[in-house]
Amino acid sequence: MADIQEIGRLLDTSLIPAQNKQAEQQLRSIEVQPAFALKLLQLVASDAFAMNTRLAGALYFKNFIGRNWTDEEGRYKLRQDDVTAIKREIIGLMIAVPMNLQVQLGEATSIIAESDFFERWDTLVDDLVSRLTPDNTKVNNGVLQVAHAIFKRWRPLFRSDELFTEINHVLERFTSPFLKLFETTDALITQNANNKAALKELFQTLNLIVKLSFDLNCQDLAPAFEENLSTIMGIFHKYLTYSNPLLETDDEDEAGALERTKSGICELLQLFAGKYEDVFDTMLQNFANSTWTLLTELGPAPKYDILVSNALHFLTAVARSVRHAENFKSEAVLKQVVEKIILPNMALRESDEELFEDDPIEFIRRDLEGSDSDTRRRAATDFLRQLLEHFDKDVTKVVWQYITHYLAQYSANPAENWRSKDTALYLFSSIAAKGSTERKGVVHTNLHLDVVQFFQNNVAADLVASADAVHPLLKVDAIKYLYTFRSQLTKAHLSESFPLLAGHLSSKNYVVYTYTAITIDRLLAMSSEGVPMFSSQDVNPHAKDILSHLFRLIEQGGTPEKIAENEFLMRCVMRILIVSRDATGPLAQFVLGELLKITGEISKNPSNPRFNHYNFESLGAIIRFAGPANAEALEAALHDPFMSILGNEVIEFIPYVFQLLALLLESNAQAPLPQKYRDLIGPLLTPSLWESRGNVPALVRLLQSIMARGAPVIMENNQLTPILGIFQKLVSSKITELHAFDLLESLFTYFPVTAMQPYVKDMFIILLTRLNSSKTATLAEGFVRLFYFLSGKEEIGPDFVIQAIDSVQANIFGQLYTAIVLPDTQKLTRPADRKVAVVGLTKLISFSEGLSGAYSKAWPNSVMALLKLLELAPVLTKDDPLENLQAADIDDVSFGATFARLNTCKKAVTDTFPEVQDSRKYVGAKLNEANSATNGRIGTRIERELSGEAKDLVQKYMQA
Repeated sequence: MADIQEIGRLLDTSLIPAQNKQAEQQLRSIEVQPAFALKLLQLVASDAFAMNTRLAGALYFKNFIGRNWTDEEGRYKLRQDDVTAIKREIIGLMIAVPMNLQVQLGEATSIIAESDFFERWDTLVDDLVSRLTPDNTKVNNGVLQVAHAIFKRWRPLFRSDELFTEINHVLERFTSPFLKLFETTDALITQNANNKAALKELFQTLNLIVKLSFDLNCQDLAPAFEENLSTIMGIFHKYLTYSNPLLETDDEDEAGALERTKSGICELLQLFAGKYEDVFDTMLQNFANSTWTLLTELGPAPKYDILVSNALHFLTAVARSVRHAENFKSEAVLKQVVEKIILPNMALRESDEELFEDDPIEFIRRDLEGSDSDTRRRAATDFLRQLLEHFDKDVTKVVWQYITHYLAQYSANPAENWRSKDTALYLFSSIAAKGSTERKGVVHTNLHLDVVQFFQNNVAADLVASADAVHPLLKVDAIKYLYTFRSQLTKAHLSESFPLLAGHLSSKNYVVYTYTAITIDRLLAMSSEGVPMFSSQDVNPHAKDILSHLFRLIEQGGTPEKIAENEFLMRCVMRILIVSRDATGPLAQFVLGELLKITGEISKNPSNPRFNHYNFESLGAIIRFAGPANAEALEAALHDPFMSILGNEVIEFIPYVFQLLALLLESNAQAPLPQKYRDLIGPLLTPSLWESRGNVPALVRLLQSIMARGAPVIMENNQLTPILGIFQKLVSSKITELHAFDLLESLFTYFPVTAMQPYVKDMFIILLTRLNSSKTATLAEGFVRLFYFLSGKEEIGPDFVIQAIDSVQANIFGQLYTAIVLPDTQKLTRPADRKVAVVGLTKLISFSEGLSGAYSKAWPNSVMALLKLLELAPVLTKDDPLENLQAADIDDVSFGATFARLNTCKKAVTDTFPEVQDSRKYVGAKLNEANSATNGRIGTRIERELSGEAKDLVQKYMQA
């Protein structure tokens, strides 16, 4: 049994990169011991351990709780004693530890609350309230930190009865003592106006009070707030305009306690202005005036950035109200807005230039990924665009005067005044773009401006100019203009830009070449009504040049972390390969060599999930397009690198490797299963490999591909039993049950029914037990499709399935069929699934002895279910895995420990019954065939058991 000292030693070892993996494994092996979590908490709370060890312990505890608190059914995975002890101890411990540890324990508490609060932890709020004190700020801050960690979960949630029951439970117990603490804190700040140490702690309390005020009112206005709104908002207004030299910081970059508090107040004001205008309206103008004054007083230092941003967001919310927007209507006021608020916050600052030079990847992410939502420029733009919504002509006129002024300044002295042009271009983009999407860029523009003419007059020259002729930031502005307004420019404009962009990839400036890669990627992803704008013919003349530049830029990183730093470069590689398609062939060897070199390096320390994903998408594109013609060469080239990833257990990459191996197998579907894959079957069936949920979808896909080419090998090696064991494991969990059915259908597709026969009864016992104990919509849908799939197969048929189900329990089929199969048939929404159901139902109605005998009462309802499928069925569409691949928004993928599907490896939906082209004709033909074989029995049943429109429809099918 591990003690606290042993756990501490392992945590210390886990901080050493070379020993991290081994220490993690040892910790995972002892975390199953009773009271492990409690010992970990005690270690975090103990001053006897170094702060690094305690922080590592807090992080491990948070991750431990995330992995082990409950299963998908909400049942505890830990021993009840441990659960009770953790909930009893965690609040007290969290309050006692320093802030950096509180944050981690707060997140762990939030995970527990997600599952348990408040039904299984109804003492929590009372426990928190009981710990609040009149004057102990350290304890109060700990309590408020815990409360915020739990209540902030409400912010993004949709309204529901369960949510409001929980919120009301909190409001009844928490709001009154919370508001009392608010008043006490205000009084203490006044009393301690000259006590710097006390002020620092009290403003930390006030900052948490502001955050919790947002939490408590995020869904609906809390009654206690509504009753005391004037008093509460009076105190908030006091601190929005508060100043005290003792709270001013020397650090120009990091916001202090006062800035953070004012920023939080602006965020709260934005909520009230947008959501509770009816009760807040009379106070709004006073706050708006104070916010305006605040903005004119704040300097350009980065420490004010989030405050300025939130203050501007509040003014934007004010401007959304038609009545309050009238205050900005006159040209004189609009000029003041632009001069005093917009321009100071849009102009390039020294800190922006430093970021451009010193942390270029952060500069790019802020600008292009929306992570600049807290930046001054973005907030000023949002405010300006909101005013543009109300007064587009007047705003355009005022702003255009400043644009022409800054452009004239630049023309007078380009070398000195390049910042003026940068401001002009940013101002123009702010008022020219009226609606944009990530995929298409700006789709609606300001009708008072000509985007194309402005490009030709002011931007194109910078795009063409040599690297030395213009400042790198203006070069970036020109490339970004192309990126932003790409949907407004003609294909001719964009096509002409390709050679220029390819040239900019040779730039020495990180931001220039990265923006270039981003722009090439987005141009190539453009489509019109589903048809890609650019084809392989457009890109192929430039492909080798662009790819060579991109690989050089990626590989110059040197270390695994630097190589993977810039995902935009790899996304561009991926897009070039996808657009080139089959034309990739001549470049395949060169590209594959570069990608494998990169894969080998980043495997040493995977650090950027997006880069990794695009890297494997690129490998997928090579296999997809070059594979059919070069299958054996690709298999040979990829075998060792892929086996190295599997052998070294690079867990982030393993699901990708499985998907790519499956795609490789499918590229040469008619050939026998190579020996390399035969050797892989045994290891793939190792139960531990299936423990990771991220592996499961890819493993199933790979196993399906192996079965398609190697079913005889699997039978020879008696490996069907372990595969069915995997099916049993997958179907037992809600997370993996869908994949269990994929596996089962493949078994019945690739193996003769005689080979499956010994397992059929056990298989249905497992399925029926699960349906009875914990039925889910996915499980029921999977079972219904499986039933029709087996019923429709020529060599199996409906009576085989009926007998198999009845072998579990006599006459159970009738209950199962009427309770689950028939009611859920119409829930099959995918065209391919509905077609399977049509074929299965047709076989059942036409040829089943079971539906003619013991279960004959179900026959009319079966016919009705079939008619609904036929008459209400969507048109069966051909599923092309390459369709829309060029425009695929790869960023929709969620990254992390969970599975990330490769678009380039997407598998076409299989048409299980390709011989059935017209479903209605098929039904009519089968009914006629069955009627002849049974001496008119089907016709008689139609006459006797159907009536009205149903009978007419069936007879119509049979006469067609």
